[in-house]
Amino acid sequence: MKMKKLPPFEVFFDGDCPLCTKEIGFIRKLDQSGSLIFTDISALSFNSIETTGQSFDTLMTEIHGKLNDGRLVSGVEVFRQLYSRTFFSFLVPATRIWGMRHFLHWAYCLFAKNRLRFTGRCKDKSCSIPIST
Repeated sequence: MKMKKLPPFEVFFDGDCPLCTKEIGFIRKLDQSGSLIFTDISALSFNSIETTGQSFDTLMTEIHGKLNDGRLVSGVEVFRQLYSRTFFSFLVPATRIWGMRHFLHWAYCLFAKNRLRFTGRCKDKSCSIPIST
């Protein structure tokens, strides 16, 4: 089955997050078309304002991506964009169904709010986003 070629999509991910890195690694392997651009926001050379117009703290609150026209998307829509460029593109329409859309949004928000805790990155009973440099 030949996939329709979609325009490039850039995803901004936290390379210091073990779970996030595993998911991105999985998606990298699925990117047969080479239309995905993976940008690690934890890299010392990354400048959030220059690249996205958003603060580092904003990018750390949830996953973001940039469409080919320069618009930013966030949350579950990023995963729709990523998976629509892979073999699993046939699953993407189901994520837009009313009940599924709301469940996925709720589940992702729960994960995003607690991902530092879920991935063992909280210290001394406090959990905060690392200060940008």
